[in-house]
Amino acid sequence: MASTYDYDDAPTRHDEQTGPDGYDPNFVPDSVKSFITHLYRHIRERNVYEIYEMYEISFQTLSDRFFKDSPWPSVDAVANYVDNDHVFCLLYREMWFRHLYARLSPTLKQRIDSWDNYCSLFQVVLNEAVNMQLPNQWLWDMVDEFVYQFQSFCQYRAKMKNKTEQEIALLRQFDQAWNVYGVLNFLQALVEKSMIIQILEREKEGLEQFTATDGYDYNGGSNVLKVLGYFSTVGLLRVHCLLGDYHTGLKCLLPVDISQQGVYAIVIGSYITAIYHYGFANLMLRRYVDAIREFNKILLYIYKTKQYHQKSSQYEQILKKNEQMYALLAICLSLCPQVKLLDETVNAQLREKYGEKMARMQRYDDEGFAIYDELFSYACPKFITPSAPSFEEPLVNYNQDAYRLQLKLFLYEVKQQQLLSGVRTFLKVYSTISIGKLANYMEVDEPTLRTILMTYKHKTHAVDSEGKTISNADVDFYIDDDMIRVVDTKPVRQYGDYFLRQIVKLEGVINNMDRIKLE
Repeated sequence: MASTYDYDDAPTRHDEQTGPDGYDPNFVPDSVKSFITHLYRHIRERNVYEIYEMYEISFQTLSDRFFKDSPWPSVDAVANYVDNDHVFCLLYREMWFRHLYARLSPTLKQRIDSWDNYCSLFQVVLNEAVNMQLPNQWLWDMVDEFVYQFQSFCQYRAKMKNKTEQEIALLRQFDQAWNVYGVLNFLQALVEKSMIIQILEREKEGLEQFTATDGYDYNGGSNVLKVLGYFSTVGLLRVHCLLGDYHTGLKCLLPVDISQQGVYAIVIGSYITAIYHYGFANLMLRRYVDAIREFNKILLYIYKTKQYHQKSSQYEQILKKNEQMYALLAICLSLCPQVKLLDETVNAQLREKYGEKMARMQRYDDEGFAIYDELFSYACPKFITPSAPSFEEPLVNYNQDAYRLQLKLFLYEVKQQQLLSGVRTFLKVYSTISIGKLANYMEVDEPTLRTILMTYKHKTHAVDSEGKTISNADVDFYIDDDMIRVVDTKPVRQYGDYFLRQIVKLEGVINNMDRIKLE
């Protein structure tokens, strides 16, 4: 069994680290031979548990031991150990390139070769009967890495200033590599060919089991196309967020009900990616309440479970996204003070991290705007410009253009919120107030105040994914003749969490008392 085979106990020759003359793509250490043959066997036997152990643990162990600063052996070097199996070789190359991106800096030719490998792999999945069961983690990593490498290529291509003539020639020659339409078409094709939208619809009617089986097929079929299609909905959301098309991104995620626990939540990377981009898209569309609710849920989940992921290769990424989502939550609550939506644990963490900055953000002066700028720049996705450069014009770097545009749009929205803070302050104090009196307090004339009140209504309402108008207002009002009447919205008190916390504390006290030995 692969899981009982300890690769650290495998015999080590003097030259097994890198081969006789540095990195040799054709040199395969004995431990790696054993890993490859075991992995191939378990894939053929559809042994998902063993595949997962080898993919998630053994691959990382061998990478740390033999390939910290070098690629894995080439696919040609290992093909003989797996009967030259075409599909396995495509899977191996996908892992090979992922390791290369994680540990080294890929060349332009390697970026293009990785694109070709993804094209071949997805064509096989889409057009041939793939009789495999692969772990959800691996299938998510394929989609996640595909989008990451697309993002990385766009950033790389946009830095034109210091490109060599050879690199420019390659970019001209392979102008379809990592083309945005190609990337979107593959992800959309996986969604459509897998029929995952229809599967999820039938599941709601009780006619299908997808979530209950975690996406696996226990009737002799394959889970690869179905689960790749499922995760591609999250991949499409991410790509559209990178492009700044938030409406389309959220539309792509609609088949997945994120209010329920689904397959997307089983893989921590998928869960965080889905909610991070969902929350960010809603933030940019002024649907602050939706963003706050989902950020609150995922941050509470990470707080409770992060200790279980400490040995995961994704642990650092989990912590980074956790910090970024707290920054985005701070922005949401500064623009829409709906603290009642937060769990007490999340609220305490937020106040500890950003309490002081949030207080300054409420002032809407230059210092406040600088903090909005700082938090947005830290927490936003790495936006991309997907179009190829014009090789005829002087070559310049344009990798920051998309980010600057999104930052400009965001800060413009923040500045429009400036007058609303004053209105909100007075509306919290009064239950009714005349327009003339409020205009006098705010030192504006009545027509200007009416404009401000209309702006408040506009900015505290948004259109949801179904086209309905929803309110984000923590304080709402209506105008009756010349009187402003504030709508009384008393928050529903949640007692359950409070009692649960007290029960846990009491159990702790009882346990401590039981340990005390009375003389």
